[in-house]
Amino acid sequence: MKQNDDAQNKSNNQDEVKQEPQIIFDVKISFSISDFKGENLTKGEAQLKLDEEKILILPKFKQPILIPLLDITGIEENDYKLILSLTSNEILTIFDLGYKYNDFARVLSRIYNETLLKRLLMQETLKKTGIAAEFIYYDNAGNEKYRGRCEPRLYETGLILLPEKGDLKRIPYSDISDISDEDYKITINFDSGEKLILSQMGRDFESFVKTLSDTMNELALKVQDSMKELIPKANPLVLRKLAQFMKEGKAATRADIESISKDLWVELEKKIATAGIKDEYDFLKSMAQQQKMCIGLKRGLLGDLTGEYLWFLIPVYDVVSKDYGNAIAMEAITGEEGGKATYFFRIVSRKEYRNFKNIDDLHKKVDEFIKKINRCMLAINFRREPIYLPDERLQEPQYQKYLYAIAKISELKELRELFIGRVIHSSFEKWKSDVIDLLKFNITETEDNLKWKRMK
Repeated sequence: MKQNDDAQNKSNNQDEVKQEPQIIFDVKISFSISDFKGENLTKGEAQLKLDEEKILILPKFKQPILIPLLDITGIEENDYKLILSLTSNEILTIFDLGYKYNDFARVLSRIYNETLLKRLLMQETLKKTGIAAEFIYYDNAGNEKYRGRCEPRLYETGLILLPEKGDLKRIPYSDISDISDEDYKITINFDSGEKLILSQMGRDFESFVKTLSDTMNELALKVQDSMKELIPKANPLVLRKLAQFMKEGKAATRADIESISKDLWVELEKKIATAGIKDEYDFLKSMAQQQKMCIGLKRGLLGDLTGEYLWFLIPVYDVVSKDYGNAIAMEAITGEEGGKATYFFRIVSRKEYRNFKNIDDLHKKVDEFIKKINRCMLAINFRREPIYLPDERLQEPQYQKYLYAIAKISELKELRELFIGRVIHSSFEKWKSDVIDLLKFNITETEDNLKWKRMK
C-alpha cells in the first residue's frame, strides 16, 4: 500500500512540474512581424495569450508564434500599438486591442520587468519593496523625459524604478550626487546632471526615505571598511575622501587619489604587486600615461562569500611615438590571486588616432572613457563576459541573459565596439608577447570592427 502511495505522490509531483504557467491575459489582436530592414515577414489576426514566461500568438490556420519574454529586448508604444524588439532582430507589432490596450500594455510591462529583474546582471539583497509612487525623470538639460506611476525598489547597491509602462531603470547609488526630501517629495540628482523626483508615496514616504538613507550609508561604510583593510595605516579622514572617489567600485584616477595623499597610490600599487602580476603591471605602466591610470575596489558578486577585488585601468597612448597606443588595459584581481586575463579597448577610432596632434585632446577622450567604463561596469555588476563574448556566442542559452543588457545599456554596447581583445595569463613572457602583438595590431589595422585573436 505504501508503495502505491509513493508512486501516486511521485506521479503528482511530476504533474506539478509539468504544469503550465497560468494565463494572465487572453485577447484578440492584429499583429505583424518584420525584419530589421522593415520588410514584412508575416501578419494577420490572432488570439494572444500572455503568461509569466511568454507570449503566445495563435493565428487561425497558421503556425503559432511563441515568444519568451526574455527574447524581448525592448517595448515601445506608438498610436495604440505595442512595438516589441526581439533578440532575433525581428520586430513584433501588436495592435487592434480596442479598450483593452491600456490594461494589456500595463500588465505586459509589469511582467516583462519582473522577468528581467530575475535575470538582471546582479545578485543583491532587496531592502524595500511594495511602494507605489509618482515619478518625473529629467535629462541633463533639465527637460522632462518620463513621468508616471511606478514602484521604486531599494536594493543593496542601487534603486530600481519599475514604471507602470516602459522599461525598468537601475540607478546605482554611486551615480547619485545629492538627495533632498521636503514636502513629501524626494529629489535625486545624478553626477550626469539628470534628476529624478519621487512623490505621492502616502504613509510609505518616511520609511522609504529612512531605508534609502540607511542603505546608502551602509554601502558607504562598507567602502570605507574595505579601504581600511586595504590600507590599514590611512586615517579616517583620508578614507572618507578616498571612498568618495571610489564609491561602489568606481575606478579613480591616480591624479584624484594623489590629491588626497601621495602615499595612497603607492599603497594601492603594493596590493597589486602582492597579487602575483607585478611584472605585468609594471610592463603596462612603463608605456602608460601614468596620471590617467585608475584603480578601483569592488566587493565580489556574492558579497562576503567572494570578498573584494581590485581592478585597474592603464591607458596607453601618445602623439609622438605611435608604435603602441590608442588602448586602455583593464584587469581585476582578487586577494592574492592574479587576474585571469587583461582586456584591451580602443580609445578612439583607429583612423582618427593617427591624426591626433594635441595630447590634451587625447586626455579628454580618456577622461570620457573612464566615466563610460565606470558606468558600464557598475551597470553589469563587473561581469566581463557581456563585454568580450562575440555575437554568435551570445545566442547560446547560458549567455542569452546578456542580450537585454547589451540592447539597453548604451555604454556596454559601445564598450563591445571598442573592445580589441583579451590576453590570457600563462607565463609572463607569453603574456608580454601577446600584449605587444595586440597593441601592434591595434595600430596597424584601420578597420574598427576587427578584433585581435591570439595566434595559435
